[in-house]
Amino acid sequence: MNTPAYDNDNIFARILRGEMPCHKVYEDTHTIAFMDIMPRGDGHCLVLPKSAARNLLDVSAEDLAHVMETVRKLSQAVMRAFQADGVTVQQFNEPAGGQIVFHLHVHIIPRFDGVKLRPHTGDMEDPDVLKANAEKIRHALADM
Repeated sequence: MNTPAYDNDNIFARILRGEMPCHKVYEDTHTIAFMDIMPRGDGHCLVLPKSAARNLLDVSAEDLAHVMETVRKLSQAVMRAFQADGVTVQQFNEPAGGQIVFHLHVHIIPRFDGVKLRPHTGDMEDPDVLKANAEKIRHALADM
């Protein structure tokens, strides 16, 4: 398999370098988590490695382990923050697999009984809503 090279100018690489804003909810030495600006549900956030990994197919085992530990932590936090009934964790690889931004990222979406995911329309959420949801998640993390 011939995987394309990592693009240092992808939107998530730019966020990691501080060139683009985000509503950050968590950061450690190896990972960062922030709100998805086109959420499919309230509290939808993303977890990324800080390393330059295009997707699951080229990430190191060590970086993937750090990502998954943060995914576990954030999944617990969004469940608590939004009093959710469950959580959906999604990860896409390559265009045929649904990947749009080519920096490894994992979606965490709080879920509620009887409530379907919103469609991915490309509409951006109100920044004040994202800010409030990020604050809820940060509070839940602090209480854990």
